[in-house]
Amino acid sequence: MSDLIQILPDNVANQIAAGEVVQRPASVVKELVENAIDAGASSIKINLKDAGKTLIQVIDNGCGMSVTDARLAFERHATSKIRKAGDLFGIRTMGFRGEALASIAAIANVELKTKRTEDELGTHIVIDGSELVSQEASACSDGSNFIVKNLFFNVPARRKFLKANSTELRNIITEFHRIVLSHPDIAFTLIHNESEVYNLPASHIRQRIINVFGKSMNSRLISINTDTSIVNLTGFIGKPKNAKKNTGEQFFFVNNRFMRHPYFYKAVIQAYDKILPPETIPPYFIFFEVDPKIIDINIHPTKTEIKFEDERAIYQIIQASIREALGKFNIVPSIDFDEDTSLEIPVADESTEVEAPLIKVNPEFNPFEAESNYNPFDSEKSYNPFEQSASSIESNPFFQEFKAKSPEPSVSRAPKKQIPDDWEKLYEDQTPKEEVVEKQPVIDRENIPDYFQAPEKPMPQQPKLQAVDQPQKTKNFFQLKNKYILTPIRSGLMIIDQRKAHERILFEKFISSLENQQGIAQQTLFPQTIELNASDYTLLQVILEDVKALGFDIREFGKKTFVINGTPADIQNCDPKELLENLLANYKTNQLDVKLKVRENLAKSLAKASAVNYGKSLTNEEMSSIIDQLFACNVPNFTPDGKPVISVLETQELENRFK
Repeated sequence: MSDLIQILPDNVANQIAAGEVVQRPASVVKELVENAIDAGASSIKINLKDAGKTLIQVIDNGCGMSVTDARLAFERHATSKIRKAGDLFGIRTMGFRGEALASIAAIANVELKTKRTEDELGTHIVIDGSELVSQEASACSDGSNFIVKNLFFNVPARRKFLKANSTELRNIITEFHRIVLSHPDIAFTLIHNESEVYNLPASHIRQRIINVFGKSMNSRLISINTDTSIVNLTGFIGKPKNAKKNTGEQFFFVNNRFMRHPYFYKAVIQAYDKILPPETIPPYFIFFEVDPKIIDINIHPTKTEIKFEDERAIYQIIQASIREALGKFNIVPSIDFDEDTSLEIPVADESTEVEAPLIKVNPEFNPFEAESNYNPFDSEKSYNPFEQSASSIESNPFFQEFKAKSPEPSVSRAPKKQIPDDWEKLYEDQTPKEEVVEKQPVIDRENIPDYFQAPEKPMPQQPKLQAVDQPQKTKNFFQLKNKYILTPIRSGLMIIDQRKAHERILFEKFISSLENQQGIAQQTLFPQTIELNASDYTLLQVILEDVKALGFDIREFGKKTFVINGTPADIQNCDPKELLENLLANYKTNQLDVKLKVRENLAKSLAKASAVNYGKSLTNEEMSSIIDQLFACNVPNFTPDGKPVISVLETQELENRFK
């Protein structure tokens, strides 16, 4: 039997390695741009076609490569970043593994044009699927120009599972954000299908954040700066009121490298404890500057998972730094111990005479005299501005005329002391006959009725207490904690989640509008413009027609800007800009469900963005309307997410609680 184990050819090994390093077009962009940064480039241009499936071109003005280096760069484990194992503990560069270019060349058609400043001519190399096609001298600019065409051309299965262009472009933009935020001193340009998406000049970090996420981000940022022996922490955090329900504005960077760190993320959220709106995440851009010796980058080929030597200490530093920043900007309620809280005590002026208060006493007043006619305001010196003497009133000619025409009253007022002993008879004729209750005889201990003792059988219900079977017909609605609607039914008590119920109602309305393409718009008083980041702008362009079908009156209005003239008529009292932002945020979150269709995702996202919030007090008419519409839905019991809307507390269960 012959030997079975063999060494794989380089092209096969490179394709296997590409499975980890190159997962989608965004991975290629990341690796090529990081190489440009390591080359010392001050300007980097990225050109894409079909979201990188057809073309990815990265041009930089870095140091360039010699003829030999240009060829060796495509070999596995060929790198200029490290020489020995000890260098792994002092890495400051973005790359060091020497796998990226070899993996990319294994699954695409690659061209490289590169030239050093001191060389007269550069080098032009063409590689197809790890095979060198040509290498020749070429006249080119200083720096490097990488061109990657037909990604996964020789791996059909990988190319088949690539997402739509809009999705792949958003993935590229996500990677682009991570790189440009970590290097604000470098100018970046991103072009897709000959249309400029980003043009970011070199600047400082705050300006870079504003250029990427829009001008509105400027007023939302709070700076943090903490310097310790373990870590130097700088950057910005967002105000609690600007927290959103989706991710996308949360970034950790260590030594100018983006990283994911769930433990540190938890520290940020706990620092905002009790001041964040429910189920929201604040934006943050936090930079860690540490000694490379205390971190381990070499965990995964993507280099986004990083281990720290003393994570607990850094956890505490993050919390303290964020809380200090929030406190400085009066975001967290606090007590100012430096404020002078002493009471102001007036000081008497010696030159001013102090008079004792004058107390008026009527010696004729007897509080124990029942028929005393004393009026505390009858003192000669007392004055009542609303009191007029009887003589002045009687002398008034209008009063004399009124008195002559008015008959004398036939009933005289009884004296205060003359209260009849049979006063109860006065009310005998006023009591309705059906309300007259017969006097019960005195009950002794031996004559205790049965209803005070444990009944052997349950008492029959009175007809008046029977619950109505259909909740939508009853008028007995109650709201609990401004969150749940309670209504009695024949089998017990029905509890309805008001937000989830409204979400189900709106979802079915929006689905109908999308199917019929007949969404009705309610015009806004004044048009509102909204500026979006590149990712949201690209997404809205893709789904714009369906958004209009929902009832939005919206159109493009310049670069990355839309103008909103109307919102769906089914949504009342909403902020058009906030509604659209929440719609896009929910849409991106729902995209994680691959089974969800575009229109269903859109209806689900808008329903969640516009449903009535918890904490809103509802009138009886509003609760009745929600219940009527809910039970007219095709699936009233569950939300579009599959969460329960209705819960019933059975009468038997309620009775068991009192046994």
